[in-house]
Amino acid sequence: MDLYNSIIEKTEALLGASAPKCYEYSEDKAWEDAGSNQLIMMKDSAFELGGDGKPAVNYSCVTTGGFVEKDEIVVYGRDLSEIGESSPFARIAIVEVAPLQGEGEDDTEPVFRAIQDIDFVKYHVYPKGYMGRTSSDSFREQVRISKEAVRKGISFEKVGCDYIRKYKENPNIKAVKLIFVTAADAKYDELLKNARTVADITKTLSKILEGMPTDCHSCNLKEICDEVEGLKELHFGKEAKEFK
Repeated sequence: MDLYNSIIEKTEALLGASAPKCYEYSEDKAWEDAGSNQLIMMKDSAFELGGDGKPAVNYSCVTTGGFVEKDEIVVYGRDLSEIGESSPFARIAIVEVAPLQGEGEDDTEPVFRAIQDIDFVKYHVYPKGYMGRTSSDSFREQVRISKEAVRKGISFEKVGCDYIRKYKENPNIKAVKLIFVTAADAKYDELLKNARTVADITKTLSKILEGMPTDCHSCNLKEICDEVEGLKELHFGKEAKEFK
Protein backbone atom coordinates (compact mmCIF):
# COMPACT_ATOMS: atom_id res chain seq x y z
CA MET A 1 0.00 0.00 0.00
CA ASP A 2 2.42 2.60 -1.31
CA LEU A 3 0.06 4.74 -3.38
CA TYR A 4 0.09 7.63 -0.89
CA ASN A 5 3.77 7.50 0.09
CA SER A 6 4.81 10.43 -2.09
CA ILE A 7 2.17 12.58 -0.34
CA ILE A 8 3.43 11.49 3.08
CA GLU A 9 6.99 12.39 2.09
CA LYS A 10 5.91 15.89 0.99
CA THR A 11 3.75 16.63 4.02
CA GLU A 12 6.32 17.27 6.74
CA ALA A 13 8.01 20.10 4.83
CA LEU A 14 4.70 22.00 4.71
CA LEU A 15 3.87 22.09 8.42
CA GLY A 16 5.79 25.14 9.55
CA ALA A 17 9.27 25.88 10.87
CA SER A 18 8.61 25.53 14.60
CA ALA A 19 9.47 22.30 16.41
CA PRO A 20 6.35 20.20 16.91
CA LYS A 21 5.02 18.93 20.23
CA CYS A 22 4.72 15.14 20.23
CA TYR A 23 2.56 12.96 22.48
CA GLU A 24 2.35 9.19 22.71
CA TYR A 25 -1.12 7.72 22.45
CA SER A 26 -2.82 6.51 25.60
CA GLU A 27 -6.44 5.44 25.68
CA ASP A 28 -6.63 6.74 29.25
CA LYS A 29 -5.91 10.27 27.99
CA ALA A 30 -8.65 10.25 25.36
CA TRP A 31 -11.09 13.16 25.59
CA GLU A 32 -14.67 12.17 26.37
CA ASP A 33 -16.54 11.23 23.22
CA ALA A 34 -20.12 12.50 22.90
CA GLY A 35 -21.10 9.42 20.88
CA SER A 36 -23.01 11.37 18.22
CA ASN A 37 -23.15 14.68 16.42
CA GLN A 38 -23.41 17.68 18.72
CA LEU A 39 -24.49 21.26 18.17
CA ILE A 40 -22.40 24.06 19.64
CA MET A 41 -24.08 27.45 19.27
CA MET A 42 -22.01 30.54 18.52
CA LYS A 43 -22.81 31.97 21.96
CA ASP A 44 -21.28 28.84 23.56
CA SER A 45 -18.26 28.82 21.26
CA ALA A 46 -14.76 29.88 22.36
CA PHE A 47 -13.35 29.98 18.80
CA GLU A 48 -13.26 28.12 15.50
CA LEU A 49 -10.45 26.30 13.77
CA GLY A 50 -10.76 27.32 10.14
CA GLY A 51 -13.34 29.98 10.97
CA ASP A 52 -13.68 33.41 9.35
CA GLY A 53 -12.42 32.10 6.03
CA LYS A 54 -9.17 30.74 7.46
CA PRO A 55 -7.67 27.61 5.84
CA ALA A 56 -9.04 24.29 7.11
CA VAL A 57 -7.55 21.19 5.48
CA ASN A 58 -8.03 17.50 6.14
CA TYR A 59 -6.67 14.33 4.55
CA SER A 60 -5.64 10.78 5.44
CA CYS A 61 -2.85 8.69 3.91
CA VAL A 62 -2.68 4.92 4.23
CA THR A 63 0.67 3.15 3.97
CA THR A 64 2.58 -0.05 4.60
CA GLY A 65 5.89 1.74 4.08
CA GLY A 66 7.06 2.01 7.69
CA PHE A 67 6.33 5.73 8.01
CA VAL A 68 4.60 5.31 11.39
CA GLU A 69 6.38 3.33 14.09
CA LYS A 70 4.01 4.08 16.97
CA ASP A 71 0.70 5.74 17.76
CA GLU A 72 1.30 9.42 18.38
CA ILE A 73 -0.19 12.90 18.21
CA VAL A 74 1.92 15.69 16.72
CA VAL A 75 1.03 19.38 17.06
CA TYR A 76 2.49 22.16 14.92
CA GLY A 77 1.58 25.59 16.26
CA ARG A 78 -0.64 26.61 19.16
CA ASP A 79 -2.63 24.11 21.18
CA LEU A 80 -6.32 24.56 21.95
CA SER A 81 -5.63 26.19 25.32
CA GLU A 82 -3.53 28.86 23.58
CA ILE A 83 -6.02 29.88 20.89
CA GLY A 84 -8.61 32.56 21.52
CA GLU A 85 -9.68 33.50 18.01
CA SER A 86 -10.27 31.93 14.61
CA SER A 87 -7.17 30.06 13.48
CA PRO A 88 -5.99 28.26 10.37
CA PHE A 89 -6.17 24.51 10.80
CA ALA A 90 -5.15 21.21 9.27
CA ARG A 91 -5.62 17.66 10.53
CA ILE A 92 -3.67 14.94 8.76
CA ALA A 93 -3.76 11.23 9.57
CA ILE A 94 -0.95 8.93 8.46
CA VAL A 95 -2.15 5.38 9.00
CA GLU A 96 0.22 2.41 8.94
CA VAL A 97 -1.61 -0.79 8.03
CA ALA A 98 -0.73 -4.46 7.75
CA PRO A 99 -0.50 -5.76 4.16
CA LEU A 100 -4.07 -6.04 2.97
CA GLN A 101 -5.72 -9.19 1.68
CA GLY A 102 -5.50 -9.08 -2.08
CA GLU A 103 -2.54 -6.71 -2.19
CA GLY A 104 0.06 -8.13 -4.50
CA GLU A 105 -2.56 -10.33 -6.14
CA ASP A 106 -3.81 -7.78 -8.68
CA ASP A 107 -6.97 -7.38 -6.64
CA THR A 108 -7.94 -3.73 -6.19
CA GLU A 109 -11.17 -4.15 -4.25
CA PRO A 110 -9.76 -5.09 -0.80
CA VAL A 111 -7.35 -2.16 -1.04
CA PHE A 112 -10.09 0.31 -1.96
CA ARG A 113 -12.52 -0.94 0.69
CA ALA A 114 -9.86 -0.74 3.41
CA ILE A 115 -9.00 2.84 2.43
CA GLN A 116 -12.66 3.80 2.57
CA ASP A 117 -13.11 2.21 6.01
CA ILE A 118 -10.11 4.09 7.37
CA ASP A 119 -11.17 7.44 5.89
CA PHE A 120 -14.69 7.07 7.32
CA VAL A 121 -13.29 7.14 10.86
CA LYS A 122 -13.36 10.96 10.78
CA TYR A 123 -17.17 10.82 10.53
CA HIS A 124 -17.47 8.69 13.68
CA VAL A 125 -15.41 10.59 16.26
CA TYR A 126 -17.26 13.16 18.38
CA PRO A 127 -15.01 14.73 21.05
CA LYS A 128 -17.26 16.50 23.52
CA GLY A 129 -17.24 20.25 22.93
CA TYR A 130 -15.39 19.81 19.61
CA MET A 131 -17.86 20.14 16.74
CA GLY A 132 -16.31 19.24 13.40
CA ARG A 133 -17.78 19.99 10.00
CA THR A 134 -16.12 18.16 7.13
CA SER A 135 -16.59 18.77 3.42
CA SER A 136 -15.47 16.00 1.08
CA ASP A 137 -15.78 18.38 -1.89
CA SER A 138 -13.56 21.19 -0.58
CA PHE A 139 -11.39 19.02 1.73
CA ARG A 140 -12.12 21.42 4.59
CA GLU A 141 -12.49 20.36 8.21
CA GLN A 142 -13.71 23.29 10.29
CA VAL A 143 -14.03 22.85 14.06
CA ARG A 144 -15.96 24.84 16.67
CA ILE A 145 -14.64 24.55 20.23
CA SER A 146 -16.98 25.20 23.15
CA LYS A 147 -16.13 27.46 26.07
CA GLU A 148 -16.93 24.61 28.45
CA ALA A 149 -14.43 22.30 26.74
CA VAL A 150 -11.72 24.96 27.03
CA ARG A 151 -12.49 25.37 30.74
CA LYS A 152 -12.20 21.61 31.22
CA GLY A 153 -8.78 21.46 29.56
CA ILE A 154 -9.41 20.14 26.07
CA SER A 155 -6.20 19.72 24.05
CA PHE A 156 -5.06 18.27 20.75
CA GLU A 157 -3.36 15.47 22.67
CA LYS A 158 -6.65 14.41 24.25
CA VAL A 159 -8.70 14.87 21.09
CA GLY A 160 -6.04 12.96 19.14
CA CYS A 161 -6.26 10.08 21.59
CA ASP A 162 -10.02 9.96 21.00
CA TYR A 163 -9.41 9.70 17.24
CA ILE A 164 -6.71 7.06 17.55
CA ARG A 165 -8.88 5.02 19.92
CA LYS A 166 -11.44 4.83 17.12
CA TYR A 167 -8.82 3.96 14.50
CA LYS A 168 -7.55 1.12 16.69
CA GLU A 169 -10.92 -0.62 16.41
CA ASN A 170 -9.82 -1.61 12.89
CA PRO A 171 -7.63 -4.76 13.14
CA ASN A 172 -5.75 -3.85 9.94
CA ILE A 173 -4.32 -0.69 11.52
CA LYS A 174 -0.88 -1.04 13.09
CA ALA A 175 -0.17 2.57 14.07
CA VAL A 176 -1.49 6.10 13.54
CA LYS A 177 0.32 9.43 13.41
CA LEU A 178 -2.26 12.17 13.85
CA ILE A 179 -1.02 15.64 12.96
CA PHE A 180 -2.76 18.85 14.04
CA VAL A 181 -1.58 22.12 12.49
CA THR A 182 -2.38 25.68 13.56
CA ALA A 183 1.02 27.23 12.74
CA ALA A 184 0.72 30.56 10.93
CA ASP A 185 3.63 29.70 8.61
CA ALA A 186 2.35 26.29 7.52
CA LYS A 187 1.77 26.02 3.77
CA TYR A 188 -1.96 25.40 3.80
CA ASP A 189 -2.33 25.91 0.04
CA GLU A 190 0.16 23.12 -0.59
CA LEU A 191 -1.54 20.91 2.01
CA LEU A 192 -4.80 21.50 0.14
CA LYS A 193 -3.12 20.30 -3.06
CA ASN A 194 -2.05 17.17 -1.20
CA ALA A 195 -5.64 16.62 -0.07
CA ARG A 196 -6.84 16.88 -3.67
CA THR A 197 -4.21 14.39 -4.83
CA VAL A 198 -5.22 11.94 -2.09
CA ALA A 199 -8.84 12.24 -3.25
CA ASP A 200 -7.78 11.75 -6.89
CA ILE A 201 -5.87 8.58 -6.01
CA THR A 202 -8.88 7.15 -4.20
CA LYS A 203 -11.18 8.19 -7.05
CA THR A 204 -8.88 6.43 -9.52
CA LEU A 205 -9.04 3.23 -7.46
CA SER A 206 -12.82 3.47 -7.63
CA LYS A 207 -12.69 3.90 -11.41
CA ILE A 208 -10.38 0.91 -11.74
CA LEU A 209 -12.99 -1.15 -9.91
CA GLU A 210 -15.69 0.10 -12.27
CA GLY A 211 -13.59 -0.82 -15.30
CA MET A 212 -11.83 2.28 -16.60
CA PRO A 213 -10.43 2.39 -20.18
CA THR A 214 -7.15 0.63 -20.90
CA ASP A 215 -6.21 3.28 -23.47
CA CYS A 216 -4.28 5.69 -21.25
CA HIS A 217 -4.32 8.47 -23.88
CA SER A 218 -8.13 8.64 -23.80
CA CYS A 219 -8.46 8.50 -20.02
CA ASN A 220 -9.11 11.69 -18.01
CA LEU A 221 -7.23 10.19 -15.04
CA LYS A 222 -3.98 9.68 -16.96
CA GLU A 223 -2.24 12.56 -15.14
CA ILE A 224 -2.77 11.09 -11.66
CA CYS A 225 -1.77 7.58 -12.86
CA ASP A 226 1.44 9.03 -14.30
CA GLU A 227 2.17 10.85 -11.05
CA VAL A 228 1.46 8.07 -8.56
CA GLU A 229 3.60 4.98 -8.65
CA GLY A 230 1.57 1.77 -8.49
CA LEU A 231 -1.77 2.93 -9.93
CA LYS A 232 -1.08 1.73 -13.46
CA GLU A 233 0.13 -1.61 -12.11
CA LEU A 234 -3.13 -2.02 -10.17
CA HIS A 235 -5.19 -1.08 -13.21
CA PHE A 236 -3.53 -3.35 -15.75
CA GLY A 237 -3.12 -6.12 -13.20
CA LYS A 238 -6.87 -6.09 -12.67
CA GLU A 239 -7.50 -6.11 -16.42
CA ALA A 240 -5.17 -9.10 -16.87
CA LYS A 241 -6.92 -11.00 -14.08
CA GLU A 242 -10.40 -10.35 -15.52
CA PHE A 243 -9.44 -11.67 -18.95
CA LYS A 244 -7.69 -14.86 -17.81
